[in-house]
Amino acid sequence: MNLLKKIKANVVISACMCILLGIVLVVWPELSMHIVCMAVGAVLLIGGVVRLAVYLANLKETNVYAQMNLILGIVLAVVGVWIMLQPDKVLAIIPLIVGIVIVLHGINDLSQAVTLCKNKYDLWWLALLFGVVTLGFGAFLIYRPIAALDTAVMMIGIFLIYDGLSDIWIVSRIYRSARQLHQELEAVDAEAREIR
Repeated sequence: MNLLKKIKANVVISACMCILLGIVLVVWPELSMHIVCMAVGAVLLIGGVVRLAVYLANLKETNVYAQMNLILGIVLAVVGVWIMLQPDKVLAIIPLIVGIVIVLHGINDLSQAVTLCKNKYDLWWLALLFGVVTLGFGAFLIYRPIAALDTAVMMIGIFLIYDGLSDIWIVSRIYRSARQLHQELEAVDAEAREIR
């Protein structure tokens, strides 16, 4: 049960972060995505510059590690600058990436629905429905990218809010079902001891 409590806590924290991010994307779609792009670009650029500085500080070393540091430093710096100069091109692929993540969440929800069904939880079909809807949202983002990026970002925000709420509901049902099963097993064990 302790492991299950930890899993529940992790899922709830992750779901709350999804909900929070979803709200930010719905309220400030354009601003939030540009900030994310610029931050990613800046991190990559700094990482590249640091690797280049390490290479230049150790010019006497000509081993494979030093050469890889040089190449990786150049690639990171160039990609970082490109992202900062062309954020719109980067933003265009975000719906696809988020769609893939949501599909993976949907698959996870379906597996949890199967667990609820095996534990004979009455509303297991509701978890199955949530999983199917989540899969549908993900597939929608992957196969039908929306032309207006602001609308796409707001849709992603709505999907993230829904995904977080459905995850909280599903994990709470699984935890409740497992706790009931644990209590029933303890009761049977106690009865067996009394008979002895």
